[in-house]
Amino acid sequence: MHLGLAFRAGRWQSYAMTETSLVSPQQDGAGRWPRVALTGFDGIVVRFADSLSEPANRAALAFRAALERAGWSAVLETSTSLVSTYLRFDPLGCDHARMQAQVETLLAEHDWYAQPLPEGRKLWRVPTVFGGDLAPQLPEAAARAGLSADEAVRQIAETRLRVQTIGFAPGQPYLGELPPAFDIPRQTDLTPQVPEGAVVVAIRQIVLFSVSTPTGWRHIGQTRFRLFRPDAPDPFVLRPGDEVLFDPIPPEHYAALAAAGPDGGARWEALP
Repeated sequence: MHLGLAFRAGRWQSYAMTETSLVSPQQDGAGRWPRVALTGFDGIVVRFADSLSEPANRAALAFRAALERAGWSAVLETSTSLVSTYLRFDPLGCDHARMQAQVETLLAEHDWYAQPLPEGRKLWRVPTVFGGDLAPQLPEAAARAGLSADEAVRQIAETRLRVQTIGFAPGQPYLGELPPAFDIPRQTDLTPQVPEGAVVVAIRQIVLFSVSTPTGWRHIGQTRFRLFRPDAPDPFVLRPGDEVLFDPIPPEHYAALAAAGPDGGARWEALP
């Protein structure tokens, strides 16, 4: 048993995690995956790895989709992180042992690391200004990656980036993975503020900011794509499993995107 943290009822609370291990095709020196942990009074976390990889992220997304399809009446909520799936359930409707048994039975049905991604995904193409006054840290990030600024933009623009998880701020995606050259560290100091729509990079990931905020990641691009729309029926635009392409545009085209509405010129197509 070990302790974890969760944000509940407006504050961080600790909870106990009791973990079991299941036989799986994924194995490393620490043991076998996935692992099931009871989290506090009403939660279960299924962890597919200790660190981010494409198969582990795929497994988390696919398993959450399977939980949703299963339609268990006691399940109140599901979500995913980079490499895990969480479910919250009503212990009065299904006790802990029974819920854990149901989860483990579902886990045993497939190799989740090789399952298809969830249905209903979208590919978004987002007009983006790279570098210049709008995104001043592109040269620094490119140098860290051992690339020219032009080559860094080319590689980023050609990479379809998956929404691996939503976190930190409302509707904010962690996107990956970039080519290996972009395995660059975060900054040691914080940038005091980047604007909504900022494209920032570190550790082979891009974060597209849904709010204006400080960050330790390098600001390399700027969009007018509003990801968090609190007054809309569906306030989060992107979903885990969606994909994003950043389309480079000249700086002089940026101002005109304001007239394109909250999508900021972004467009999407359905993914098979």
